Amino acid sequence: MEDQNLFKIMDVPGFDHQIGRLVSMMNYARFTTLNTVKGLTIEQLDYLQDENSNTIGSLLIHMAAVEFGFQIELFDKRKPNEEDNKEWGAAYGLGDRGRKEIKGHPLEFYLEKLNKVRERTLRELKGFSDEWLYEERLWDGLPSNNYFIWFHVFEDEINHRGQIRWLRRRAEQAGLQNK
Repeated sequence: MEDQNLFKIMDVPGFDHQIGRLVSMMNYARFTTLNTVKGLTIEQLDYLQDENSNTIGSLLIHMAAVEFGFQIELFDKRKPNEEDNKEWGAAYGLGDRGRKEIKGHPLEFYLEKLNKVRERTLRELKGFSDEWLYEERLWDGLPSNNYFIWFHVFEDEINHRGQIRWLRRRAEQAGLQNK
């Protein structure tokens, strides 16, 4: 990501016109997410506000899981299989399984997952034209298109980033400090 262009929605070299603009929005969303979690400790990443909440770590890996799920559906043209569900199921669904399985990892673990998934998305998007964005498909049984689905990837990230900011403040109020 080029920091000088993060605050512009514009064409991105190597991508078709509209795809580049989508990528520029995804880049900004990721930049702000990374700034939000900078310096968090394992204890902060694992902080649970209450027995029904998610942790910051689980929300981070959930972001990667959502993007991974759409990679499978749109790039691989298949549904998640048993192996995918074993690796990503807790992160995708969160809840009790997420609270049980997603903990004890340093920030670098989550950032590596986010980066690895995003690298594939960018590599794949370079191979599509803007027309692909407008191809129609069903999403949750409703008419949609590829553009909306990739918008949803970073819209979901922005939503969870708000939760992360809230949780970070609560973790700090509980006495958990940054590195």
